[in-house]
Amino acid sequence: MFPKLEEVENRFEELERLLADPRILGNPREMQKLARERAEISRLVETYRAYKRVMEEIKESHDLLLESEGEMRELAKSELQSLKERQASLEQEIKILLLPKDPRDEKNIFLEIRAGTGGGEAALFAANLFRMYAKYAEMNRWRVEVMSQNPTGLGGFREIIALIEGKGVYSRLKYESGVHRVQRIPVTESSGRIHTSTVTVAILPEADEVELEINPNDLRVDVFRSSGPGGQSVNTTDSAVRITHIPTGMVVTCQDEKSQHKNKAKALKVLRARLLDRFMEEQSSEISEERKSQVGSGDRSERVRTYNFPQNRITDHRLSLTLYRLDSILEGDLDELFETLNTYFQAEALKFRG
Repeated sequence: MFPKLEEVENRFEELERLLADPRILGNPREMQKLARERAEISRLVETYRAYKRVMEEIKESHDLLLESEGEMRELAKSELQSLKERQASLEQEIKILLLPKDPRDEKNIFLEIRAGTGGGEAALFAANLFRMYAKYAEMNRWRVEVMSQNPTGLGGFREIIALIEGKGVYSRLKYESGVHRVQRIPVTESSGRIHTSTVTVAILPEADEVELEINPNDLRVDVFRSSGPGGQSVNTTDSAVRITHIPTGMVVTCQDEKSQHKNKAKALKVLRARLLDRFMEEQSSEISEERKSQVGSGDRSERVRTYNFPQNRITDHRLSLTLYRLDSILEGDLDELFETLNTYFQAEALKFRG
């Protein structure tokens, strides 16, 4: 680990020299590239330098411990213990910073929410979840654009797909994929019994055109008249678009815009993300198995999180984490949950690396 850290620190110092070079200053493209590389390793270098300072202080405290007596010796012993705790903390932080970066972390995402078990109540909870993520996006100044929706007459969604754009969106939301279970008394339940329903959430990183080229000959595009809940007509032109990817049988429908061209562009964006996701699954059986276990079929038993309304409780089953503030979480207060998830999966990655 330490030879690698020395290499990174040497490269950081080289980048600082290059960024002060007048020839680089006169080349905006090269300067931007070097500045980006410097920013990517700056936290690791700062942490490593802090670690080296702590190691020097440990040596000094150890020497003082050998030379001192009485009260001074006790002070040196206490200081040494504190420094060793700081050493262990910095070593853990360095290990995490050395983990390979997920190249998708800075990408925008497609959020896909679908009602699972529970009929109309599941559709209502799908709307609750979409509002929760939209609130969180608003707090982070991310942009949310609905790409496709299939609403119910009661204000729920059988399915809703949205593009969320902003800095580090995928890195924050990537662990949300899976089955989300809700336990509450539906508004239509006269006896006051608690019902259990499920909703599936999928997080797909947005695919650039250069990442995945789609052959136009592989697509069948159908246009039809948009309709709303209950079958009523939304507009009188054939603006809705259904795109079928013939080789995979994958189908994407979009009818939110009045323009056929805009609906087609949105549908192609969603299709590209789904195809890239499928391609990546096929490249790695581990990813494929992980996704199956996360999303599954929408059955009650396959869950990553439970939202219990009577107890104002949310439980993430991967972490065995329970919080008794469901009301604030549904208003978008998700930072604590997301940070705990991130720490958990970082720890799992460290275990995997041995």
